[in-house]
Amino acid sequence: MQSDLTAQPINPLPPFDLSALHAEIRQKFAAAERIALAAHIRPDGDAVGSLLGLGLALQAKGKQVQMILLDGVPGNLRYLYGSQQIRRKLPEEADLYVTVDSSELARIGGVFGERKPDIQIDHHITNTLFANTNFVIGDAVATCAILAEYLPEWGLEFDQNIAAALLTGILTDTIGFRTSNMTPAALHLAAKMMEHGANLPDLYAQSLTSKTYEAVRYWAMGLDKIQREDGLVWTSLSLADRQKAEYPGNDDADLVNVLSSIDSKVAVIFVEQKADRVKISWRAKLGCDVSQIALQFGGGGHAAAAGAEVNGSLESVQERVIQATCAFLAALQPETSDSQPQ
Repeated sequence: MQSDLTAQPINPLPPFDLSALHAEIRQKFAAAERIALAAHIRPDGDAVGSLLGLGLALQAKGKQVQMILLDGVPGNLRYLYGSQQIRRKLPEEADLYVTVDSSELARIGGVFGERKPDIQIDHHITNTLFANTNFVIGDAVATCAILAEYLPEWGLEFDQNIAAALLTGILTDTIGFRTSNMTPAALHLAAKMMEHGANLPDLYAQSLTSKTYEAVRYWAMGLDKIQREDGLVWTSLSLADRQKAEYPGNDDADLVNVLSSIDSKVAVIFVEQKADRVKISWRAKLGCDVSQIALQFGGGGHAAAAGAEVNGSLESVQERVIQATCAFLAALQPETSDSQPQ
């Protein structure tokens, strides 16, 4: 029985036969002996979970699987079984190249070289449909939710470790089942992973609530610079902040989720990268589609959560993005005031 989680996959050749797409993916997985899998740079729980969930399921069928993350596995996700198999570079050629949780090819950081992926599986509404076979469901809560729904359709099975990886992705992309796109079907999928042995309380603690001392020090530096204006709240994290906190990652340590809990329409965080680049993350309340702002800066994502990476100094990028985000919110104002009681 097909759940209500899935809409018809976005594909450049509509109308698309879902059963034919399943058959195509199933045939490609069955025919390949050596399979390379990759997910996006600065991986989150959905990237790592979908990479491991699919990779371990293919290994269980006797496939030789290479799992690649250019930036490696974040420390808070190394508890997942199989994470030690993930490499930063592709060690050898493969018969089949697959990406997961990546809205555009550039997001995997060039780990496949010039090769066009044979298959991609993703849930971002801004996906550019870059593979030969595109399985993209924009209203799924996570790529891990897609895999939890459809692995059996592709001749693959679950075990406890696969279920734990997939539940981790569902948990992290929904911030513990509390994003605005949560559905009963997504909760059913989480329960299904629990039935296969995934330990929800443990995974919740490991992936969402447990923080290192260095991460919390890093948060403190960002919170000290927090600003608010006209429904927008924002802050920044510099390279100097990261060094002072001794935080080992190049992300925001999930500080953006703390900002999103503030009473505002949109939260933004700016994270300075090396080589004069800045990573930007937006989070929005229901009714604000921040993916449209991210697109202006070469990024993408979802209505409630989006991101981009922009060249320039931290100060200059912040100024441009705040200006664009304020303009976006100002344009929403007439509609908001007409549709909501005062």
